[in-house]
Amino acid sequence: MSFANMLNKLHGQPESYERKSRYRMGRTLGAGTYGIVKEADGPGGKVAIKIILKKNVKGNDQMVYDELDMLQRLRHPNIVRFVDWFESRDKYYIVTQLATGGELFDRICEQGKFTEKDASKTIRQVLEAVDYLHQNDVVHRDLKPENLLYVTRDPDSQLVLADFGIAKHLDSPDGVLKTMAGSFGYAAPEVMLKKGHSKPVDMWSLGVITYTLLCGYSPFRSESLPDLIDETKHGRVVFHERYWKDVSQEGKDFILTLLKPNPHDRATSTQALKDPWIAGRGATDHNLLPEIKAYMARARLKRGVELVKLSNRIEALKMQEDEEEAAPGSADVPPNPDQAAKEAIGGAAAAPDGATGEKKSFSKLAKSAIFREVVLAKVREMKAQEEQEKAIGDATGQSSGKK
Repeated sequence: MSFANMLNKLHGQPESYERKSRYRMGRTLGAGTYGIVKEADGPGGKVAIKIILKKNVKGNDQMVYDELDMLQRLRHPNIVRFVDWFESRDKYYIVTQLATGGELFDRICEQGKFTEKDASKTIRQVLEAVDYLHQNDVVHRDLKPENLLYVTRDPDSQLVLADFGIAKHLDSPDGVLKTMAGSFGYAAPEVMLKKGHSKPVDMWSLGVITYTLLCGYSPFRSESLPDLIDETKHGRVVFHERYWKDVSQEGKDFILTLLKPNPHDRATSTQALKDPWIAGRGATDHNLLPEIKAYMARARLKRGVELVKLSNRIEALKMQEDEEEAAPGSADVPPNPDQAAKEAIGGAAAAPDGATGEKKSFSKLAKSAIFREVVLAKVREMKAQEEQEKAIGDATGQSSGKK
């Protein structure tokens, strides 16, 4: 037994904890409910490490083991690659390939041109990944632009699907899931109506992504849950002439095969791969870049709000973290949440640790707008909680008191 192993046993660390020494932790890339994601240097180069606080999944440890099991089995060029895993007394560590090429929409904005033909090729890559998952009875359940990343900065880089935190492996090819999952604006109607869902939810999300990619705004824009449920369950998809006049009919038809309220009517991944638009037929050289840039400009204030939320999540995780590792100060959750959040969101250079005074990332005007947005978001959240059961109850014909 090595000296490191003996020390780990002495500290009550699991056997796999020894593998942590192979990785040198770097900047924070993001944070969620259960833990954070950090960049790290490993034996084979840079990687991403998801660090999950065990106390946050107490009683649901199987969720982590399910994700590990799934990631280890997935092997596809358009799916983020599993590298390693280990655990400490208080944390799980999941090591995956680090995609350094940027998020889909950010990357598009850096280009001089992005045509409908380019969009067709991009969606095809996502569809190849989704088809591979569905053939293996895996439902991703959180398809959205932020989870579509380029592996490298190379112009010909592969696009990969990331974040399998709420993905599920079905017991059978026709298995049904009951739990709420997905992101606001991308979740299929059957998810929000708690009707039970399966593979078709990914096809719906892909339809929303394709629509947004081709015009620079979402097909479903209601900000309240009841209105959003109403919009999606009726599947009202409008192609506004001003933004869609130069987009091919094939592109619109492809979207309509996916955004069908009844999951049984939706195209499957296998059917979608045979669609004429995905095969490149009909797609035009119309440049979509101005609309996408406008979409990203609208998202900038949202990024500011996200920065505040991310900082708060890191702060909450920092308070929950047990610094159980041998050396003092070796905690995985960063000590300065604001700085870590700025680095993760990719804003202005963060102030060094201990720096005081005004933060320079945003003007006073932007800061007050962000503060206002956060307050409004909190109010909306409280109202949404009150409305949610009522809305879902009304939509499913049940009273809010019934489960």
